Amino acid sequence: MILLEANNRIIEDTLTVKIKAALSNQQKSDQSSEDTRTRSITVADFDGVIYRVSNPDNDKSKINVSISLKFYKELAEHGSDKVLKREYGNYLVDPDEGFDVTVQIDLANIPDDWELLVKKIGLLKRNCFAAVFEKYFDFQEAGEEGQAHAVVHYREDETMYVEAKADRVTVIFSTIFKDADDIILGKVFMQEFKEGRKASATAPQVLFSNKEPPFGLKDTDARKGEGVGYITFVLFPRHTNREKRDNTIDLIHLFRNYLHYHLKCSKAYIHSRMRAKTSDFLKVLNRAKIDDETGNKKKPSYISKQPFL
Repeated sequence: MILLEANNRIIEDTLTVKIKAALSNQQKSDQSSEDTRTRSITVADFDGVIYRVSNPDNDKSKINVSISLKFYKELAEHGSDKVLKREYGNYLVDPDEGFDVTVQIDLANIPDDWELLVKKIGLLKRNCFAAVFEKYFDFQEAGEEGQAHAVVHYREDETMYVEAKADRVTVIFSTIFKDADDIILGKVFMQEFKEGRKASATAPQVLFSNKEPPFGLKDTDARKGEGVGYITFVLFPRHTNREKRDNTIDLIHLFRNYLHYHLKCSKAYIHSRMRAKTSDFLKVLNRAKIDDETGNKKKPSYISKQPFL
């Protein structure tokens, strides 16, 4: 299966092109080159996230990378501002209008490790999410219990819940299956995750429930009904310790998108196989036609009585 990238490749590639052009122009002492110009670029990402790459106040010597998340206030309640300050430091500036976070690069003062900076900016969405997970991983590490669920409405009708216990962290995704066959395929995927745990004892436990929320969400406003599914991950200290938590965050914050991406790919594959098989059957029917005395093609009687389509 394909793992979705935690970074935004378009943002990284755009910044890489602009920085390389700026470095080249600095060597040529030609700051008026067309390559140094950055027009405003808007990029859409999963979960309704919007990026914008632009020049602040038409100053072509600086590039702003801004991100808008409809649920950023919920992330900020769990310390996302602190995590972003740790990751981006002085590159953080006041957010552009209509956006939640803005990182600025000065093309006249490009750091030697600019490639690392570009990779960090490509992970801007991931780092916004990271605060919630790091907070509850720390609760588990300290053995603190009784903390309220973290609730993040990451999509209009879908929610993520995070809870810490002394020996585990539970992450629950609610998701909407708009088609009945998505529910069936989703169950197949969840069964594969369960089988994967048999093959690897270090894999997290994965649970799936349909229509009804898990027991831990019984007293909340968690949605119920047809098409509502809940996927629960039980993360143990081997997944949340300091050495492994970054990889865990990279993978789990994209799980909902990973699931629906593969559901759509599976349906597309099934449909393509059905079309191919139908084409094969039609070829067989065409070969089954026989010539009558006049030389015209005629279907066998059993085909005309029992048409295939």
